[in-house]
Formats: sequence, structure tokens, C-alpha cells
Amino acid sequence: MYKLFLKIATRYLLKNKLYSFINIFGLAIGIASFVLIMLYVNHEKSYDKFEGSENVHRLYMDYLEGGEWVEGDANAYIVSAPTLKEEFPEVLDFVRLRHMNGVVLMRDNIVFDENKGSLSDPSYFEIFDRELEKGDVNQALSEPYSIVLTKSLAKKIFGSEVPMGKSLKVFDNDSPAFTVTGILEDDLRNTHIKNDFLISFKTFYTWKSFEGDWDYTWNQNIYFTYLQLDPLADANLLKKKIMDFKVDGLQFERHNIEPLEDIHLYSDKPYEAESNGSASRINFLLAIALIIIVLSWLNYVNLSTAKSLERAKETGIRKVAGAQKPQIVLQSLLESLLLNLVAITIAIFIVVMVLPIFSSYVDKTLSLGFVSVKEFLPMAGFILFGTVLSGIYPAFILSGYSPARALKGKIRTSRSGITIRKTLIMGQFLATIVLLISTIIVTKQIKFLQDQPIGADLNQVVALSGQVLNTMPDSLFAGKLKTFKNELEKFPFVESTAGARTYPGGGYDDLNSSVGITFPDGRRDEKRITYNYSVDPNYFELMNMEFVAGEPFKVNSKGNSNQIVMNEKFVRFMGISKMEEAVNKTVKFFNSDWVISGVVKDYHHFGLKTDIEPMLLRYESNGDNLLVKLNQSNLSTANISNAISQIESKWKEIFPKSTFNYTFLDQNFEAQYNEDRAFGSAFQIFTIMAILIASMGLFGLTSYSCIQRKKEIGVRKVNGASIIQILSLLNVDFVKWVGIAFIIAIPISWFAMNKWLEGFAYKTAMSWWVFALAGATALVIALITVSWQSFRAAVTNPVESLRDE
Repeated sequence: MYKLFLKIATRYLLKNKLYSFINIFGLAIGIASFVLIMLYVNHEKSYDKFEGSENVHRLYMDYLEGGEWVEGDANAYIVSAPTLKEEFPEVLDFVRLRHMNGVVLMRDNIVFDENKGSLSDPSYFEIFDRELEKGDVNQALSEPYSIVLTKSLAKKIFGSEVPMGKSLKVFDNDSPAFTVTGILEDDLRNTHIKNDFLISFKTFYTWKSFEGDWDYTWNQNIYFTYLQLDPLADANLLKKKIMDFKVDGLQFERHNIEPLEDIHLYSDKPYEAESNGSASRINFLLAIALIIIVLSWLNYVNLSTAKSLERAKETGIRKVAGAQKPQIVLQSLLESLLLNLVAITIAIFIVVMVLPIFSSYVDKTLSLGFVSVKEFLPMAGFILFGTVLSGIYPAFILSGYSPARALKGKIRTSRSGITIRKTLIMGQFLATIVLLISTIIVTKQIKFLQDQPIGADLNQVVALSGQVLNTMPDSLFAGKLKTFKNELEKFPFVESTAGARTYPGGGYDDLNSSVGITFPDGRRDEKRITYNYSVDPNYFELMNMEFVAGEPFKVNSKGNSNQIVMNEKFVRFMGISKMEEAVNKTVKFFNSDWVISGVVKDYHHFGLKTDIEPMLLRYESNGDNLLVKLNQSNLSTANISNAISQIESKWKEIFPKSTFNYTFLDQNFEAQYNEDRAFGSAFQIFTIMAILIASMGLFGLTSYSCIQRKKEIGVRKVNGASIIQILSLLNVDFVKWVGIAFIIAIPISWFAMNKWLEGFAYKTAMSWWVFALAGATALVIALITVSWQSFRAAVTNPVESLRDE
């Protein structure tokens, strides 16, 4: 019996090619879109999940601002973890990491410029569930000048040699040679803790620049700190106890903890180890995934019920021949499962083909091979559940027809049945209009971020940086750097140069933060963290920063300056309303007096996602970066790489034993919006898929309606109705339902997009035309879809419609 049913189902699907194609294509697109989005969602949710990760929490500091506690940065003090471990028995262990930027490793005079490294406590391996391929996890980081390399980095440096016990130079703080004490398996997991090498934390205490008493005092909170809690401990209760824990001298700071597994999606603090994801983006994409696959199932229901009218006589004959209702339901379900099986097969093929492209769009390494059973079963279960559920309703509709009425061709759908189907179409277009509005606003916001002036000109500005490997006195380095600047300015494609510790878009890593600045009126502020960085006097002109009062700082005959420049936000922060009143006033921080030489117009140092922060710019002759402004009139795009090559050659000529790196400031600044752009692109792609699927659903209901009303259309045509009148008759209901969907979609999309825009300090306006454009687009799509079927019905010869009456 099953074999016969399967044969009949196959024959029916092959006979009705258009019906089968639309259903299979709609389901395949819906399932493929759902799987692609779920791969991305599961990838983002899988961060920092490993054995025991649920017991690991990150320690960070809160700050008291304006009488309220606010989240601080992602770091803690060097003594925070040891203190809390001693104070709270729930804390079993801890690991501190201090990222080492711009570190150069050298072996046999071959230089390796590596950035992913950290100072680490020996507990790193146990807390983060990492295994050493070679070495002892208890000894590898127990002594000073010990270094652990990942397997790939070890191969890069030592080739086929056995690296264990070998020496390696690490150019940082004039350290002696390091000994390789362990080889770490490459970490293929999704984690925000990325290290290609680890240096024992004890090494830190031996460096010349290290103050010996830092181990026992609260000095700088620059350490990523993770606590391993007792599995039986109540994390929420411990969190409260840690926040209530008082430390002498930190009356405006307190400790806090957050789950390691939440960091990637729920944390966006200053000094994060990397740019994290966003839970709101994940939730939006998850909603799109559900909308798309549900739309595809609703399409199948609509098309199947529309087609069931044509099959009414077939069903009547089967019932007269003795077929029972369960048999008809079973046959209909087999057709549904067969059709869905074909659709799932095509969907898998689409996913395999499209996944590399989709991965590049969202800038993630996505793969079907990394889907765990835990992730696969819910996805597969949900798809199977929806497949069966979408097949049941048409099956019961088909099996419920009366044989006598079916054979006479007098099958009519109830008013409630028509209402249900039209409501489903309204729901489809409601979802489509919400997605259209959301897509326009997301695109508009991303364009706003890219086009908004930031208060500094980053165009054609290159930041040069490098590590000089041979030790030399500061005076000699300063002289060589000055020579390099002078040589650069001889190039026709170089407009100007300036030194800077960091720049807009450079993040927090090279910024200094301080608490306790003394204002010109003598008030000392202990409530707010402020940021500062060093630049030379040429920085302001090169960056085209506008002075609203005063001027750049001047350097005395000895090459020193106690002058600073601040932004408008800092002046207002001090309680001074007129910018010019701040000029020549004195502030005190870093145990020094600083004279305000000028005030620059507020500029976006961190991008438009966050508010402009009060910022101080102080003098330093030799910054970590040398900024070079390229002359656009003397340089074409094709010659930029040649210009960089000439700059590098000159650098190597003056600093022969060194590394050389560069970055374009505008590209670096824009990179912070990469995930937002990827989110916008994904939103656009899947909105188009939703529109396509919704249009198919509308096509199905139009087909259903035209079949139902063909005799009515025939009578109207015999009585003189024109094609336009017939089109109006058939289309008006659909226009009405799209209109209702539009009205409902407005508050839903406004609420959802307003919630999303809360993640941006500076945001685009949700203009009325956005909603109007989305509504008009949905209406045009609906009219085009409906009119094609309606026109066919309107031009059909009425004799064909009425000959059976």
C-alpha cells in the first residue's frame, strides 16, 4: 500500500510541474536560509564554551559616576584576583593575562612580528581547558623567562626542529633569552581569548621598568582576570558579595564579575580583548530565520489547499472506490514528505554552495563540519516538526470533501476557511513589511555611521609603526626618527608627518586613563575615568582638527612641554561653559601641572556607537606611531603600494634592524563597523528571500481564489464586466489585507528598530518616508503577484467557466 501511495504521489508531483516547482523552490529557499542563519547564530553562541566554562567568570571594575555605579573597563588590578581568592572560599583559582602588543620574537636573527601573546599565570591551562602537546602544564609557566608556543607558531619559528628547551629572544623590556617550555595545541574553538604564545607571569616581576611593590598594591587595572568558582557556589550571591567588598583607596571603584560564556554577546566594555558580537543582532537574525521558514511552510499550506479544489473530483472517486479517510490523509502526507524531502535535499546543496560566500559576508568561519549533535538535533527536529505540521492541514482538507459534492463539482470553501487563508497572507506580508522597514533603517544607520563627519580627517593618512630591535639611547633614537621624518617629507607624495601614541579608531590599547584630575578651580574629580594620549604639535594640522579656542602646545628650547590640548567635552566636564575661558588655565594629573594651550572641537575617537568622551592630548616627541599624510594630488590609487614600499625602504635604511608595519587610518576606523555592515548585508539578503517566499504564498492564494470564483467571473463577463473591473474585483481584497498588514507592521517595526538603535549613541532618524516606502514596496509586489493570476482569469473565455453549469 505504501509503495502504491508513494508511486501515486511521485506521479502527481511530476505531472503538476509548476505547482511542484513553486513548493519545492519556496521550501528549499526557506530551509536553506534557516540553516544558514542558524549556523551563524550557533557560531556566535558557541564562544568560550568548554568543559568547566560555566564556572569561569571574568573580573572587572565598576566606577562610581554621578553617584551611580557604572560598568568600567574589561580589566582588573594585578592584586585583585589574589585578594578575592583569599577573601572568598568560593574562588578556587584565577588566571591573569596581560596582552603584549607589538612583541617581536627572534630566532637565529630571523624576526617574527607577533601580536597575539600574553603574560599568564600557570593556571591558564586548567581554567581554559587547554592541553599541552609537549611540556608539563604545572611547570611550563612556573619560572621567569618561560615561553609556551602554539604548535603552528612553533613550526613557523623552528621548522622541523624540536622546539622544547630551545632559546628564543623576546624583544620587550630588554629581556634575556626565553626558554620554550611547552607546545600548545592550536585552539580551534570559538573564544575571545586568543594567544599564539604565553609568557610566564613571573617574568613581569623581573623587568627593569617594573616596580617591585606592584605585587602588593593597587596600581593599574590593566589585567584580564578570570576566576574559577566552586561548581557548588551560587554565582549570583558571590557577585553581590564581591560588589560589596571594600578596598582601601578604591572608594570610587568596586569589583564585579560576569560569566565567561556571556562575554562575546553581552559585553562591550573599553579595553575588550577583541571586538565582541551582539546579542541583539543574534536575536534579530534568529527572528528572521523563524519568519522565513514559517513563511515557506505557510506557502505550502496555501498552495496545497488551493490545489485541493482541483483534486476534489479525484478524492471523490477514491472515496467512492472505497478509500477511507485515513488512507487519503496518509497519501497526502506522503506527497508532503516526498516534496519536503526533495526540498531539504536541494536546501542542503544550496547551503553547501552558498556557505563560503555567506561566511565572507558575515566575516566568520562557518562550516557544517563544526555543527555538534547538540546543535544539529534541535534544528533537524524543528524542520521535521514544521514539515509534518504543514502537511497535516492540507491532508485533512482534502480528505474532508464529500464524495457526492466533489463529483458534482460543487465544492465550496467555508467563509472561515477563506478568512484563515487570507489571514495567513496578511501575516506573511506583515512579516515582510516589518523586514522591509527594518532593512531600510539598518542600511540607513550604517550609511549614517560611514558618512557622519568625525571631527578629524583620516583620508590618506597612514600610521607607521615598528619595533627597533637593537637597543639605543633615547636621544639617538629621537635623532634617527627626526632624520626619518625629514627624509619622508622630501618625497613628493608626502604632505606632512606627525607623531602620536594613538589616533581615532585606534581603540583603547594605547590610551592612558586616569582618575583624580584637579580642575583649574582647585576641585579634584575622583568620580570619572578620563582618557589621554600623547601627540606632537604637528598632529592637529595633519588631522585637520579645528581649534575653537587657543592653539596647539608649544615646545620649549629643551624639547619639553607642559601644555595640553583638550576637547570641548572635557571643558564642559570641568564646569566651564565658554571654551576660551579654559585657555592658559592649569589642571593637574599624573602628579604634574599642565597648562591648557587650546581646545579642539569634539571629535569621535571611538566611533559613533559611543558618546564622545572627555579627552586630553599631551605632548610627546616620539610616539608609538608616525602618521604620514599622503598628498592626493601627487599620488594615484595605483601608486599607493609603491609609495608605501619607498617609505618602508627609507625606514629600513635608517633602522636596519627593525620591523615595519602600517595601516590606513580611514580603513582602520571603518573596520569597527564591519560586523554592522555584515549584519546589514545579511538582513538585506534574507529580507529578499522573505519577500520571494511571501510572493509565492500570495500567488498560491490568488490561484485558489481564481479557481473558486471562475464561474462568478464568467457570469460577470457575460453581463459586460471589463477586464479592469474583473482585476479590481479580484485584487481589492488582497490590497485590503496588505493595507491591514502595513498598519500593524508600523508599531512593531518602530519598536524593534528603536530597540536596535539604542545600541548606538549617534543614530539616524526613523523618518516617515521609511515606513511609506516599505508599505509602497510591499503593495507593488503584491499587485504584481496578484495581477498576473487575476489577468489570466479575467481574459479566460466565459464559456469555459460556465459550460458545466
